Amino acid sequence: MNGLTRWLWPSAGAEHRSSMTLDDLAQALSGPPTATGRRVSTEGSLQQVTVFACVRLIAESVGMLPLVLYRRIQPRGKERATDHPLYSVLHDLPNPELTALELYENLAGHLALWGNAYCEIEYDGAGRRWALWPLRPDYMTVEVDPETSQRVYVYQLPDGGMVSLPRYRVWHVRGWGTDPWVGKSPIALAREAIGLSMATEEYGARFFNNDSRPGGILTTDKTLSPAAAEKLKARWQAAHSGLTNAHRVAVMEQGLTWQAIGIPPEEAQFLETRRFQETQICQVYRVPPHMIGITERSTSWGTGIEQQGLGFVAFTLMPYLMRISQSISRDLLTPVERREMFAEHLTAALERGDIQARYNAYNIGRNGGWLSVNDIREKENMNPVEGGDTYLQPLNMTELGGGSEADDEGQD
Repeated sequence: MNGLTRWLWPSAGAEHRSSMTLDDLAQALSGPPTATGRRVSTEGSLQQVTVFACVRLIAESVGMLPLVLYRRIQPRGKERATDHPLYSVLHDLPNPELTALELYENLAGHLALWGNAYCEIEYDGAGRRWALWPLRPDYMTVEVDPETSQRVYVYQLPDGGMVSLPRYRVWHVRGWGTDPWVGKSPIALAREAIGLSMATEEYGARFFNNDSRPGGILTTDKTLSPAAAEKLKARWQAAHSGLTNAHRVAVMEQGLTWQAIGIPPEEAQFLETRRFQETQICQVYRVPPHMIGITERSTSWGTGIEQQGLGFVAFTLMPYLMRISQSISRDLLTPVERREMFAEHLTAALERGDIQARYNAYNIGRNGGWLSVNDIREKENMNPVEGGDTYLQPLNMTELGGGSEADDEGQD
């Protein structure tokens, strides 16, 4: 590493921002309070299993898709720009420490949590972009220079210092938001739904810790001193709380009686609440519930697994992929390169149907004249064969408005 990279990456520690008040610090560490009383922080939300499952599914799905840098071939073709130094950075190794999968998995996860993803761009001695180092979004503040109206990225260093990075040093992938400079955090926008889900999880955990019984009171006709009451309460909890003490025989002394209080979970629709919150979080991330193991509810994205998988690619992953590829053109390519090059993810692996459907589609494309043998073999991850680049032309087809030679001869 050279330049500022050794300071900027890796970075670890608690969430913090520059110029913080005590209230800002409390909010960053534990998240703003919700109506349930639970505080929802960005990283803390990953402890909620549905959030974790949705973020992990999106991050791993984006990470596994190859990203290719193409060069346009006039008028309508394209070829892989393998001779460009940025090709291997985007496709293979973004830096000496990370693979391409790890980088894009990291960026997609940051987008799903914070609504922004950042990388420091490292240049070689010739001014070429040769490495990308991911930065933590919660350490970054985006400011605008009032004189130049250009973005300036202020980053918190691990030692507590601050460094300002000019725009050309940062690759910024923005998520959805109303601010033109930064994206909105999905966690912050959906914190009430996540807070309620976390609260129901905690309620269930405490309920089972109490032997799956609601709380109650011990009553007696005798008068107990405060010290005796506390001692009795402690002895009762130690003997009968928790799953390990379930079904133990209780010996009631001094005329004590037990009276349960509280609302049983089934009456409070505890399980229904948990399922509804799971569905709400899936709605936030636009993830089909069955893809994270929730199979009780159906989806409107199609009746088969194939159609639902295609819907996941089109409606869930594609916005992430487009944000990444278009921000590459803006931040990693020069204006001259931008006119002739572009980056694109290969999504064919996620869009493939079953083998019979694929082969039927290949047969239609081959007989229709728009697929060659080698085109098909490439889609199936097979090597080309000699003579496999020819295209068939159906004999019973001709140009619109044109006649055959036989028709022309018959008119003479």
